[in-house]
Amino acid sequence: MHRKGIVVMGKLAGLVKPLIHIMFLAVLLGAVGNLCAIAITTLGGYAMLEVLGIGTGLNISLIFTILCICAVSRGFLRYGEQICNHYIAFKLLALIRHRVFAVLRKLAPAKLEGREKGNLISIITSDIELLEVFYAHTISPVIIAVITSVAVSAYLSSFHIIYGVIAVIAYFIIGAVFPLLLSKAGKEQALICRNSIGEMNSFLLDSLRGLTEILQYQSGEKRQEEMRQRAQTLENEQKKMKKLEGITKIMNESGIVLFSMTVLAAGIMLYSRGRVAFDGILIPFITIMGSFGPVTALSNLSNNLMHTLASGNRVLDLLEESPEITQVTGKETVGFNRAACEEVSFGYGAENVLKDISVSFEHNKIIGIHGKSGCGKSTLLKLLMRFFDVKEGKITISGRDIRQINTRNLREMEDYVTQETHLFHASIAENIGMAKEGATREEIEAAAKKASLHAFVESLPNGYDTDVGELGDKLSGGERQRIGIARAFLHDAPFLLLDEPTSNLDSLNEGIILKALLEESREKTVVLVSHKATTMNIADVVCKM
Repeated sequence: MHRKGIVVMGKLAGLVKPLIHIMFLAVLLGAVGNLCAIAITTLGGYAMLEVLGIGTGLNISLIFTILCICAVSRGFLRYGEQICNHYIAFKLLALIRHRVFAVLRKLAPAKLEGREKGNLISIITSDIELLEVFYAHTISPVIIAVITSVAVSAYLSSFHIIYGVIAVIAYFIIGAVFPLLLSKAGKEQALICRNSIGEMNSFLLDSLRGLTEILQYQSGEKRQEEMRQRAQTLENEQKKMKKLEGITKIMNESGIVLFSMTVLAAGIMLYSRGRVAFDGILIPFITIMGSFGPVTALSNLSNNLMHTLASGNRVLDLLEESPEITQVTGKETVGFNRAACEEVSFGYGAENVLKDISVSFEHNKIIGIHGKSGCGKSTLLKLLMRFFDVKEGKITISGRDIRQINTRNLREMEDYVTQETHLFHASIAENIGMAKEGATREEIEAAAKKASLHAFVESLPNGYDTDVGELGDKLSGGERQRIGIARAFLHDAPFLLLDEPTSNLDSLNEGIILKALLEESREKTVVLVSHKATTMNIADVVCKM
C-alpha cells in the first residue's frame, strides 16, 4: 500500500505517546542548545562592535563570559538531547519488533506461504533499523527547528520587522518547501530501493540454500551473472538517490547564501534611510548566517527520510495486514473423540483443489489418505489444522465446527508432521523438546525411541546435545523426518496428522516407524497421508483421492 509521507509519519509518531515526557525533554534541550549555538556567532558580532568602538551596552568581558557559558552549555545540551532521542528510538524499535513478530505469528502460515523470506528478513531487520532515523533524528528536530526559527525571527524583528519577515520566509523555504519538493521526487525512488534490497536478500538467501545444486549442475556462473545484474540495478537506483542528495545540498547552500545576502541588502537599505544603526546591519546579518543549522538539518534529512518513510511504509504494510485466519478465544474447552469433513470445498484462489469432500475420522482408527501428488492430500491436513478456512462446508471435532474451537485448544488436540520437517539451529534434544514445554530428557529419549531415532543419536559424540546445524543441514532427510515424528510422539495429542511420514526413509526404518505408529494409535486417531501403497497397509480405512 502506498501511503502519503505525512500519513506514515503520523502513524509512526503515534507510537511515541508512552514516551512523550522524554520527547518533551529532548525538544527543550535541543531548542536551548541550538539557541546557544546561534548566540555564539551573535555574541561574536557584538564583540566586533565593541572592538570597533561602537557601543552596544555590553563590555568585552561580559560578552566573552556569556559566550563561554553558551559554548559549554551547547555541548551538554546537545549530548542530553541525543541521549533522550536515542532512548526513545531504541525503546520504540524494540516495541515495533515485538509487534512485527506478533503479527507474523498471526499471519502464519496462510499469509506467509509463498512470501519471499529474504524480503521479510529485510523488513524485520534493516527496515525497522532505519526507523531509528525518524525517532532519533526527525520528530524532535522538526519541533526544535520551529521553536528556534520563531525565536530567531522574533529577535531579528526587534531590529526591524523586515528582518523578521525575511527570516520566516527563509526558514520556511529551506526547512519545509525544499524537503517537500525533494520528497515528492524521491519517495517512489526510495521505495524502489528498499524493495530492491529485499529482493536482493531473497535471491542471496535462495542462492545460499541451493549452493549444492548450483555446484552440482555447474550453474554458478549463470547465478553469479544474475547476482551481478541485480547488484548493478540496485546500484543504479541508489545512484539516483545520491543525485537527489547532491541536489539537496546545492539548494540548501544556495538558499542560505541568497537569504543571508537579502538580509544584508535589506540592512544596507534601512541604514541608508536611517531606519537602523550600523549594529542593525551587522548583527542581523551574522545572526541569520549562523541560524540555519536546525532547518538545514531538516532539509538534509529529506533523503534519509525518504528511505525511512519507505521502510516505515513496508513495516506498516506488515503490521496492518489482516490475517487469513483469526485466533479463537473465550470458547468452552473441547475434548477429542472424533473429527469429520462435511462437504468441504477449498482452493488457493479461484480454482478449487478440494470439492465436496466428506470423510469421517473415527476415534482409535488409522485413516489412510491415498492418492497421487497434487490431488489435495496435504491441503486436507492443513484444513484440519485450520491453517486455512474452508470455502464451503465445514470441519468438525467432537461435533463442533473448528472455527468455534479455541485456537490453543485445537493445537493441543492435534499433532502435525509435515513432509519437510523444519529444524531450528539448536541441539537434537532442543528440537524434539520444543513439542512439550518443560519436557524431561527421559521423555525426549522415550519419544526418540518410538521414532526409531534413539540408537542413531546415541552413536553421535555429543548424543542429544549434538547441534543439527542451520536448517538441520548436518542431518540426512530421513533423520530430520524422524525428529519431526519424535516431536509428535512427545506432544502426545489425540489427533495425529501425518503427511508422507516415511517418504525420506528406507524400507527398514519405514517398517519400524509404521510399527510404532500402529502401537501408538491405540489411544489416538491417526490420519496417514501417502502416495505409497505400502504405507496404507497399517490403515483401518483407506480413502482414495
